[in-house]
Amino acid sequence: MRFVARRWLLGTADWAATTPVVRWSWTGPSDADLVGTLGEIRPSDRETVLEMMAGRYLLASKLIDTHGVSPFGMPVGHADWLDDLHSFAWLRHFRDSRTEEERRFATTLAMDWIGRDGRFSRDSWKPSLCARRVLNWIRHYNILVEAARPDQVNAIGRSLSMQIQSLKLRGVLATDPVDALLAAIALAGVAVADERRREELPARLRRVTRLIDQQFCEDGLHRSRSAKIQLMVLMELITIDQALNRHHQAYAHTLSDSIEKMFRAMDAISLGTGEPGYFNGTGQLPHDQIVAVQAQSPTRARTSVALGGFGRLVEGRSIVVADSGLVPEPEFACEAHAGALAFEFSHGRELVVGNCGPAPADLEGDTSIFRQGIAHSAPTINAVSAASIATSGPMTGRLMPVGAAPDLRIDVPEQTLSLVSHGWQDRFGVTVERRLTLMPEGKTLVGQDRFTRGRNGRISGACAIRFHLGQGTEVFEADDMLQLQLASGMVWSFLWKAPTCASRIRCASRPISASTARGRSYSRRWWPMAPK
Repeated sequence: MRFVARRWLLGTADWAATTPVVRWSWTGPSDADLVGTLGEIRPSDRETVLEMMAGRYLLASKLIDTHGVSPFGMPVGHADWLDDLHSFAWLRHFRDSRTEEERRFATTLAMDWIGRDGRFSRDSWKPSLCARRVLNWIRHYNILVEAARPDQVNAIGRSLSMQIQSLKLRGVLATDPVDALLAAIALAGVAVADERRREELPARLRRVTRLIDQQFCEDGLHRSRSAKIQLMVLMELITIDQALNRHHQAYAHTLSDSIEKMFRAMDAISLGTGEPGYFNGTGQLPHDQIVAVQAQSPTRARTSVALGGFGRLVEGRSIVVADSGLVPEPEFACEAHAGALAFEFSHGRELVVGNCGPAPADLEGDTSIFRQGIAHSAPTINAVSAASIATSGPMTGRLMPVGAAPDLRIDVPEQTLSLVSHGWQDRFGVTVERRLTLMPEGKTLVGQDRFTRGRNGRISGACAIRFHLGQGTEVFEADDMLQLQLASGMVWSFLWKAPTCASRIRCASRPISASTARGRSYSRRWWPMAPK
């Protein structure tokens, strides 16, 4: 109830703050005296500039040809593409501009955005989006104004000032924790880059560190348990930290310890492919951004570890990342997935087993399906997940826990993870344990799923254990096993062992039935996986 009441109060206050009567207070002096102290860690590519000038915009892995029409005026039904467009992260590519025409095109796009969206829109002025846009404008302010006329320079400066004022007001009213954190980071960036706001820097940094302490666990993982959010926050924090170390020695290393913990947590949920696992709203992330962030970390740990409800095993060239199914607190659970006991497995640079990730932009109507257990390499009972997604009331769309919190144990010497979910106990009378063991040299992964009857309740339901294979993998039947041929041509053998088991390619299921034996009953399924 406290979460609901706080959300309602903050939402009401934000609505009042964004009414036309109040928005006039957002205006302020033009921010035209910015110092280029914020760096850019993401790579740039001049070819991207040329493509944009030709009307082709490749954003968020989606190519859209506007045929010469302004991208800000296109009716595009791709949320990630629009987010990338309105964040102005693409401004970095104009660092490599070689002609006056190319530099002027960046100014033209900024002026077009000001003309269309510069007077507030809830979609394009969402605090987290507005914060990233402010940071990108500050980083590349010289690009925006280099080829601009004096009136355009003033217009850009006034728009930037208006966005900064909105973040000052709306950042403290944000109902989404990530919105509040990114707004605080952006305001700290403004204080670093603007000589007139230097006296605000101590207070801005205190708020950032306070929100980091609230939103990240002791191991450095964001409480949403989403690598997508972890990467987004890291991307912005790194440049602030670098600017502090270069230009503000009094505040040097203020953020460094927190950032180092975030690096280690990000690494702990990443595979040999270089990508983080597809858990809790994380899907395909821009590879150049992943590499750019990883390059800022001095070392990458290749150790088995458990943190934040995840466990990772590393042996030879193989890495396994598994999710216990820990459900985040309500304010962090709006995009969380019901992926209890799900895992991803890579060998070298290839993905062997993975999860589906979030729904593609063109399947937004199926968003809830991709958040269910069936979209993960995990067991389900009667196609029911271990956690539920609220479909009504103030918690609509948020992942809600069912039963006791999951258990996670790691035995590093034995390279074994044990994950226990109680989410099916009340509904189907069983507790499910998944044990994953990575054998020496990482050439064999052994899994055991154990279904244990609870002390009370009747066992019922049919269990399905799914394995979502890496892209390009082909499956062949061979005697009593399946052979998985990866895109590289490497073949892994998949075997299973279980009493009275009915099997099918890609999916195997069996009913759970009560035992007449006294005490707890259980069934086991073994599924070793090894290269041929």
